[in-house]
Amino acid sequence: MGLAALLATVVVCAHEVKDTWSIPAKCEVGADAMPQVMDAVDEAPFLMKKLKRPTFPRRLMLLTTDDIAADGKITPAINTMIQRLSKKGGGTLVVPEGHWISGRITLMSNVELRLEEGAVIEFSGSPDDYQPAVFTRHEGVEVMGAGAFIYANKQKNIALTGKGKIIGPPMDVPMRSFPNGRNVVEKDIDYRMPVAQRLCDGIDGRTFYRPKSFSPINCKNVLVEGVTFERSVLWNVNPVYCDNVIIRGITVNSVGVPSGDGIDISSCSNVLIEYSTLNCGDDCFTIKSGRCEDGLRVNRPTTNVVIRYCLAKDGHGGITLGSETAGGINHVYLHDCVFYGTRTGFRFKTRRNRGGTVENIVYENVRLVDVREAFTWDLLGSEMYVGELARRTPPLDITPLTPTVRGITIRNFVVESADRLLTVNAIPEIPCSNVLIENGKVRTNRIVRTMNDVDGFTFRNLEIQATDNRMTFDNSRNVLFDHVTFHVPTGQVDYQIIGENGVTVTPLP
Repeated sequence: MGLAALLATVVVCAHEVKDTWSIPAKCEVGADAMPQVMDAVDEAPFLMKKLKRPTFPRRLMLLTTDDIAADGKITPAINTMIQRLSKKGGGTLVVPEGHWISGRITLMSNVELRLEEGAVIEFSGSPDDYQPAVFTRHEGVEVMGAGAFIYANKQKNIALTGKGKIIGPPMDVPMRSFPNGRNVVEKDIDYRMPVAQRLCDGIDGRTFYRPKSFSPINCKNVLVEGVTFERSVLWNVNPVYCDNVIIRGITVNSVGVPSGDGIDISSCSNVLIEYSTLNCGDDCFTIKSGRCEDGLRVNRPTTNVVIRYCLAKDGHGGITLGSETAGGINHVYLHDCVFYGTRTGFRFKTRRNRGGTVENIVYENVRLVDVREAFTWDLLGSEMYVGELARRTPPLDITPLTPTVRGITIRNFVVESADRLLTVNAIPEIPCSNVLIENGKVRTNRIVRTMNDVDGFTFRNLEIQATDNRMTFDNSRNVLFDHVTFHVPTGQVDYQIIGENGVTVTPLP
């Protein structure tokens, strides 16, 4: 059966999709809906170890106005208090209501930094306040740099909690206009160079990579709860090489900040993100695992991640896998979330030189409202950043840097309003494969912009209402529409097939 016959059959024979699943509304998710008690993670479609909140001794220290240094900052005092608490076995450092100015804060083992309601820590816009350079990872490449407003390395049982705020410096500080290197980071940093020599501290004309807001690295048992992050200069929350991470009830407001990602999980394991609200200048929820040759050298995947009851608002992607994928990404489960006004709902993003395998991904029970595109696979990028690698054809030789994206399930969803349902720009040498999109109701202007270089996409039990009837397939195989109803102005889907392989379909039973 050819595709034309299939689509005609679908329109006639398909039954209406029953909305038998429960999909939350906007008011039921996000930080405002967070319950006090954290439920166990027992619904993941993979084996997930039992996550535990870190606990701390009943030892308190209180920041006071007497701790403000002559330059108006609390940096020396707050870091000294954290050190003292940690040496005593741990406890909680309380930041009370008030407006506090700081440079880099370094968390240490068994210490909770708690921001009381009304407490605001504003971080400096001077690179001098983030010296000396510390071990960190910038966009998937290990460097010695500023690190983060709040930083930790090789610590256990740390927490950032409370109803207060972490905010970046004013929008007009020179730091915000510093160039992010001379080129993309993999071209700026020679992966063969020892990490200790990769100085990016802004001294003597060297590159200065802007600090993230909160970024622990090589840590175990990390909790971020209740805090609001605003006006970042780069990514907001970015655990790297961490295990047992809990992020719940946080709010991010970084609209207007270039690369102002919400939450970036990088080469971590056993992560729970729940009841958080992200309003971002770039991607909202992002899963990463290292970039290009340096990511392959490190070879640490991100695995066992659960995201639930969250709200993504403004942002480039509701949930984005990539673009740093070299270490691999697997076992990611997102459910019962709302994407409200994000540019793209589900985004898979990598490049030919980023490497790694993305697989075993399940998204379900999601509501998408006012999105530009519901589903996007973007594996090519632009020549501005990756040169000839962005040219789709001819197929290139497969190398360790060739990415693989496969094993994706997206089910039980409602797209209330979208400009376009789907675009797939994959690579011909390793087509995207084993993708199932099922049980959904869609209202969109356009259906499929293009599906390039796929092998194994199934659309099942969908009802699609669109104002445009065109679909384009290029070098795509094993595309199946199974019980899919199209409501289009002409009553017929207009499709175009390009490429010698064409489109292969399985007839309806």
